[in-house]
Amino acid sequence: MFDSPNSGAEPLQDSVTRDIPADDSRLLDAYSHAVMTVAEKVGPAVVRVEPVRKGRPAGVGSGVVISPDGLVLTNSHVVDGAHDLRLVDTEGRVIEARPLGEDPDTDLALLRVTSARDLPEAKLGDSKSLRRGQLVVAIGNPLGFESTVTAGVVSALERTIRARTGRLIEDVIQTDAALNPGNSGGPLVSSQGEVIGINTAVIMGAQGICFAVASNTAQFVVSEIIRHGRVRRAFIGVGAQTVAVPRRLARANGIDNDFGAMLIASEPNGPASNAGLLTGDIIVRMDGVPVTGVDDLIRMLNGERIGRVVTVEALRRGNLKTFEMRPVERRAAPAK
Repeated sequence: MFDSPNSGAEPLQDSVTRDIPADDSRLLDAYSHAVMTVAEKVGPAVVRVEPVRKGRPAGVGSGVVISPDGLVLTNSHVVDGAHDLRLVDTEGRVIEARPLGEDPDTDLALLRVTSARDLPEAKLGDSKSLRRGQLVVAIGNPLGFESTVTAGVVSALERTIRARTGRLIEDVIQTDAALNPGNSGGPLVSSQGEVIGINTAVIMGAQGICFAVASNTAQFVVSEIIRHGRVRRAFIGVGAQTVAVPRRLARANGIDNDFGAMLIASEPNGPASNAGLLTGDIIVRMDGVPVTGVDDLIRMLNGERIGRVVTVEALRRGNLKTFEMRPVERRAAPAK
């Protein structure tokens, strides 16, 4: 028999609260307060990103405003080469924007708002200060559900994932904060309300394994795009594959490599070809730093090496040889 509301029975809420230890109740309140504070602080700076083709939206993603004059960070795969972009803020206002530059190698793109100013902004934090287990909050528009907030922890740091270009994205943050299509390009936020990552990928079929490009990488990409309109990277004109270095050859030549980058193609009159490198040579060091495969070689060919002489050591028929070359800037991929 059920008690009537006036029968003197103890309210259910009071009963539940009584059953939670006081310390646990305070912890739950602190956790909820942290998530709510982050959502209130950063949420207004999150926008829906709609690339427009032939006058119609072509997909949807998320973005975050990082300056009051309308700089917006999102994913390169969200923009996907579109020249016309439409943003929608949390109040439903439609805002026009244009791309300033994309970097598919890190899956980041920078946009400039053209039809509004004094927008709410979020601050980019220092991703190097993160620790495993730290609380993080993801904000975005998963599956079209706007201004969705999910929370989790930093599951791991310094992960690498492969971009659509084939290049490794380094220093990636792994989190279990739930992400879905539409979250891409939205911010991953610390409990201090700082953007410490840009959400970029999930492993389909897995639960609790999601990735964000670190904010320090985003800072670098933003500065490169503002200064140069692109992210500059060096090019030496080779195709390569990772191969094992026989232990006896490594010992004989005083190197520690178990693997190296073997050249399988060389561009005529390219920097490597002009320096004397040949197909079949195995690059094992650049400027004294070990090269243990193709990913190392690509990683080292950054903008700082454009136009300056670099020293490359390579195995040729079992002997270690040294070459000097001057990398050039890598040509951008053709526009879509």
